[in-house]
Amino acid sequence: MSQTTVYVGSYAEKEAQSIYVYRLDSESGKLTYINGTSGILNPSFLTVNANQTRLYAVSETSDRPGSVVAYALDSHTGELTRLNEQSTNGAAPCHLALADHENYLVLPNYVGGSICLYPLQQDGQIGELAYEVQHHGSSINLDRQESAHPHSTNIDPSGTFVFVPDLGLDKIIIYKIDRASQQLVLQGDTMVQPGSGPRHFVFHPQQNYAYVINELSSTITAFEYDPEIQTLTAMQTVSTLPTGYTGKVNTTAEVRIDPSGRFLYGSNRGDDSIVVFAINPANGQLTYVEHVSTQGKGPRNFTLTPDGAMLLVANQDSNNIVSYTIDKQTGKLTAMGENLQVPHPVCLKIFS
Repeated sequence: MSQTTVYVGSYAEKEAQSIYVYRLDSESGKLTYINGTSGILNPSFLTVNANQTRLYAVSETSDRPGSVVAYALDSHTGELTRLNEQSTNGAAPCHLALADHENYLVLPNYVGGSICLYPLQQDGQIGELAYEVQHHGSSINLDRQESAHPHSTNIDPSGTFVFVPDLGLDKIIIYKIDRASQQLVLQGDTMVQPGSGPRHFVFHPQQNYAYVINELSSTITAFEYDPEIQTLTAMQTVSTLPTGYTGKVNTTAEVRIDPSGRFLYGSNRGDDSIVVFAINPANGQLTYVEHVSTQGKGPRNFTLTPDGAMLLVANQDSNNIVSYTIDKQTGKLTAMGENLQVPHPVCLKIFS
């Protein structure tokens, strides 16, 4: 792999450029701008279909219902052509995922507290909202957990179950996509420790383990995952922070596993670092490897190249994207010296 495409979402006004398309050179880590678009407010999370012909983005607004926008994508030129837009019926949509062989789009409204399911049409347009489920409740952090705040929609390996970490409820709530009724059918939920604030979630690529990064407690919880009955059993919780951390505030953001399934990565906002863990293949538990500075502030999102050779991190508060090589034997990161300036980058999607 010598050239890779990177899609970047950012916080930006509607009139400003807010989605960027870059080519990544794997030898140097350099990102070269090839295209982008404006006309969408705060595209804080993106997803791209498997053959890179469609891009979908949420438009995150905190004081009124947000929206989700579909684009036709030319993977050679990076050109984005707007197809259509649908309301999310709730404030602050903050994530989205393709499900069921890319027949559906599912997303959470963080402030609105709901999950939305949309069918996708053959031309890539987003159909009208098919189903919406509202979360209710609260937890012990009076500032951040006064109500439900679903933070991500994560699709199981079969493509038909949706795992939703709800930061406000301290739960991971599991739904099945029912094709016949086009509804989200509740399967159950799993509690994390009160006050944790579960945010993003990832399945192990080869084995029946799963992991959630907890924003408020700066921890990662490892689970045994039963794909037959769609249950999670907690087996370990580890801190994402360095021993003896004395900073006043830290919140976590993203969690990723490398394609080999050997290493897990998480981001700290406050310590402004990526924490690296080795995954024990026998039991899925995590062993600390290292912390690496993100060379910026507020690493809201990061991603790995498909071959697991590189990691890119988006520092929202310092307006930069930094590239690292990954040692495939140890999982350790080495900065490549490339530091791209981008206004408020908050989502990275990468494809070869």
